[in-house]
Amino acid sequence: MLVTGGAGFLGAWVVRRLRGLGCQELVIPRLRDWDVTQDAAVQCLYETARPGVVIHLAALVGGVAANRASPGRFFYDNLMMGALLMEHARRAAVEKFVSFGTVCCYPEHTPVPFREDALWDGYPDESNAPYGIAKKMLLVQGQAYGQEYGHNAIFLLPVNLYGPGDSLDPVRSHVIPALIRRCVEARANGCDELAVWGAGKAMREFLYIGRRGGGRGARDAPVRWR
Repeated sequence: MLVTGGAGFLGAWVVRRLRGLGCQELVIPRLRDWDVTQDAAVQCLYETARPGVVIHLAALVGGVAANRASPGRFFYDNLMMGALLMEHARRAAVEKFVSFGTVCCYPEHTPVPFREDALWDGYPDESNAPYGIAKKMLLVQGQAYGQEYGHNAIFLLPVNLYGPGDSLDPVRSHVIPALIRRCVEARANGCDELAVWGAGKAMREFLYIGRRGGGRGARDAPVRWR
């Protein structure tokens, strides 16, 4: 099994879960060794790994600041790695290709709780639309490949993820770790208030990345925050 992004925030949890289920033959390519935005590198990766199943979790990700600073790079890198990995999976007759989208695929004013049938009801938030649209193309490509080639591609669409291992970097962090960092810094600096982006009216839906309670059969539940 090939797991791209298997050392990342989401990927590390997925790999841990797969190994817990007894899946030991995992190939986890690292960016320093495999640039999966390049056709030749992806072809070589498939020839080397020869996977039966691919779980595509690799992505160029970041918070609002990073998306605004590099919209072109966020679009190109995410689009190319997804398109190439799925194309070469099709050519290699991979049994199943599982890819992960992002809540940024949804239209800007999607009601909470999110519903998958709202995915095409409008344009994504402009602050991260290039990233969201690039990831949404995994769904389009998978449907097209299924229709023409019978390729088994699955597109999973989680809401905002949070939990252990997320980045606290002020440029790359998502909303929950960003708020935690600002609260800690405000307290350390003796501030009476802290500033956050937006007008305070945004609604988000969150999903904890780990296993709540740690017990056997524990289930993750969405957390809605306003």
